[in-house]
Parts: sequence; structure tokens; C-alpha cells
Amino acid sequence: MNKKILAFVAIAILSAVFGAYVSLKKQPSVKSDSPAVESLMKANLPDTQGQTHALSEWRGKVLLVNFWATWCPPCVEEMPELVDLQNSSEIKNLQIVGIGVDSPSNIQQFTKKLQISYPILVAGMEGTEIARVLGNQAGGLPFTVLLDAEGRVRQTYLGRLNMNQLKADLANL
Repeated sequence: MNKKILAFVAIAILSAVFGAYVSLKKQPSVKSDSPAVESLMKANLPDTQGQTHALSEWRGKVLLVNFWATWCPPCVEEMPELVDLQNSSEIKNLQIVGIGVDSPSNIQQFTKKLQISYPILVAGMEGTEIARVLGNQAGGLPFTVLLDAEGRVRQTYLGRLNMNQLKADLANL
């Protein structure tokens, strides 16, 4: 009898921890009218050719901002799926933007090897601070922020993206 109770308690605890994890992962961590979003939109970051961009260039679009690094295996693994998503006609008005938390030379060498169809901006370590303000308190990568066409944070994702979940979240916009 004691083993059954102990097993039940262990399962209950694991379920609670898993539920809390899923809940935290699914909840937007930044309010829609947050100064963090305005700060993100005003950030001027160079692309791999050195041309400066502000994310406000893509205002009015559904924006998926993906913080990544060349040394991060899950970041690299999800990039082909992000390229496919950007090239897909499934989601109208979608713009993916990658923000590299790495050195300009590493990012430039990396992007020469891959055919990435969405803008890649170089933030270096500043990208870590931008992501933290947007809710990435753990500082992990990849970290992705989904903004609706009005510029409101609809979802944040820490870790490798689950493309089925992302597509469902995009469909709900």
C-alpha cells in the first residue's frame, strides 16, 4: 500500500512540474503594450553585410523574432524549418527575423554556408539583453518571440521550436 501511495505522489509531483513548465513556456512573458517591444522595434542592428536595420521595418506584419547563435545546436537544427516556414505561402504576412547572439564574423561565415531566406541581424552579446527584456530570464537559446501584426507579443518560446505548435499559434492570429 505504501508503494502505491508513494508512486501516486511521485506521478502527481511530476505532472504538476510538467504542467507548470508547459504553462510557463506557453504564456507570453511581456505585455502587449510593453516598452520592451518598443525597444525591440527601435533597436538598430546590422545585417551580415553591415547594413543597419530596425525591426520597425517590418511593422504591420506578423513577426517571428528568433534569437540564435552559431554554437547552439538546437538553433542550427531549427533554421531549415524556419526557412521553409518563411518560404511557405501557408502563413500570410509573416516575416521571420533572426537575431544572432554571436560575433559578426561567425554569423557571416555561417550564413554563407546556409541559404537563409529571412533577414539575419547581428546583435552580439547585446542580443542576450534584448531577449532578457522580452522575457528570456534564463538566457537560453534559441529564444523566439511571436508578435502579431499590431506589434503585441502573442507567444514566447524558449528552446527548440515545435513547428506544429508554432504553426497552430500562427493560425490563431
